[in-house]
Amino acid sequence: MSSELYFIYDSHCPWSYAATPLVVALDDAFPEMEVHAWHCANYDGGNSVGFNTIKSVEKESDVPFSQEYVRFADSPKNSVISANLLAWISTKQSDKLLPVLQALQHAHFVEGNSLGKKIDFTELADDLKLSIPNKVFKEELSKDALYVLSDINDLQGFMGTVSFPALLLVHNDNAVLLNHAQYIGDPASIVADVEKQLQD
Repeated sequence: MSSELYFIYDSHCPWSYAATPLVVALDDAFPEMEVHAWHCANYDGGNSVGFNTIKSVEKESDVPFSQEYVRFADSPKNSVISANLLAWISTKQSDKLLPVLQALQHAHFVEGNSLGKKIDFTELADDLKLSIPNKVFKEELSKDALYVLSDINDLQGFMGTVSFPALLLVHNDNAVLLNHAQYIGDPASIVADVEKQLQD
């Protein structure tokens, strides 16, 4: 029996940040499940998050936001370099993808790091022992990141929605769109529900 989990997210999206613990919990609980975490690069420097979104995520989940991050909620966000980095990681060291995503989200939402330019990634690269190539730090999406976007477009056509974050569980011939909002703040509940799905 084969099972796969598809996670469409943006590293700079507060809802994606709140959904990531669900994916980590599923990855830990079902090590045989193949996890595809795809960055949709929604934040391109021309859009912001907004204070109300952060308040909604805080109300529904347990993820922390620092005052430093909240203070700049209305400032434009740019996740292009993060998208490039995560696409590169997925092709080179896929086992590190979720830990790197979690580290990026901690740096952004807790430490207030904008992750908008090369220097913002120096400490993170040192901590995670990553030798990141210069192509990752360009201000446009890399070829790897564009391939991911193409895959996302195909999957969104299949799912019938362009909303993100999105969690799609594929087990044998069945595909189920998991409602992340139902589980945010309680990763154990999604593990229990997916366990039932995998037994069918």
